[in-house]
Amino acid sequence: MGPAPASPPGRRFDELTDPEIAAALARSPRVILPMGSVEQHGPHLPTGTDFFAATAIALQVAEHLDALVLPLCPLGVTPMHMPYPGTVSLRPGTLQDVVMDIGSSLAAHGGREFVILNWHEGNIPALALAAEQLHREIGLAVVVVQACYVAEERFGPRAGGLTHGGKIETWSVLCCRPDLVHLDRAAGSGDRQRGELADQLRRDRSFQPVLTDVRTMSLTGWYGDPAGATEDEAKVFVAELGTEIAARLDGVLKALATVQPGGQPGGSS
Repeated sequence: MGPAPASPPGRRFDELTDPEIAAALARSPRVILPMGSVEQHGPHLPTGTDFFAATAIALQVAEHLDALVLPLCPLGVTPMHMPYPGTVSLRPGTLQDVVMDIGSSLAAHGGREFVILNWHEGNIPALALAAEQLHREIGLAVVVVQACYVAEERFGPRAGGLTHGGKIETWSVLCCRPDLVHLDRAAGSGDRQRGELADQLRRDRSFQPVLTDVRTMSLTGWYGDPAGATEDEAKVFVAELGTEIAARLDGVLKALATVQPGGQPGGSS
C-alpha cells in the first residue's frame, strides 16, 4: 500500500513554501489581502476582532475563487479608538505605503488581481488611494471589498445591525478563535440610540462628518447585544458571507476584465 496522498496546500501565504506560492500564482494570479485594525472592542472581544473577521472571511472567499490570502497586516487607521490602551493606529499615509509595497511585491512575482478585503471602516479612505495607485502605477486589477457592509446587508436584520462589539463582530471571532470571546464579560453596552445615530452620521454616502472619539458613539466604547451568539451561528455566518462575497466578487472581476482588458489603465495590455 503506497503512501497517503498529500493534502492540498492551504491558502495562507505565510504558511506556504516558496514553490507552493509560485505554483499557486501560476495557476491563479489572484491574491486577497485582509485588512482590519487593532482597537478596543469592549470587555468581551479581542483588540484584533476586525482582523480576525477579515482573515476568516478572506479564507472562505479564497476557497471559492482559487486565491492566496495574505494575513500579514493586522494594523489599520483607527484614531477614534486611541483613548483606549488596546488601540494601535497607523497614519493613513503609512497604511497606503504598506499596501503599495505589498501589491508591488506580488506583481513582481506574477500577481495580477489584487483584492483588498476590509473590515475596518477607518481604513476606507487610505485603501481607496492605495488601490488607485496600485492600479495606475503597477497595473494590477484591484478591487476593494467592504466586507463589514456586506455582512450588515445580509445579517444585520437578524443580528441587530452592524454594531461595534455586537453580535456580528462576536460571530467574526467565534468562527475562528472562540477562546478569545468572553460573553460573560459583555456588560455595560452603550446607549443604542446614541450608537446608531453616530453610525448613521459616519456611514452616510453624501455627508461625511468627522468623529474624533469613539465615545461620541458610545460612552463605554462599544454598543450592541452579543448575548446568545454561538459557535454554530458563527460558522454559518462566515460560510454564507464568504460564499456571497465570492460570487459577487467574481462578477465584479469579470466585468472589470470586460471593460478594462489587460488590467492596465485605459485597457491596454
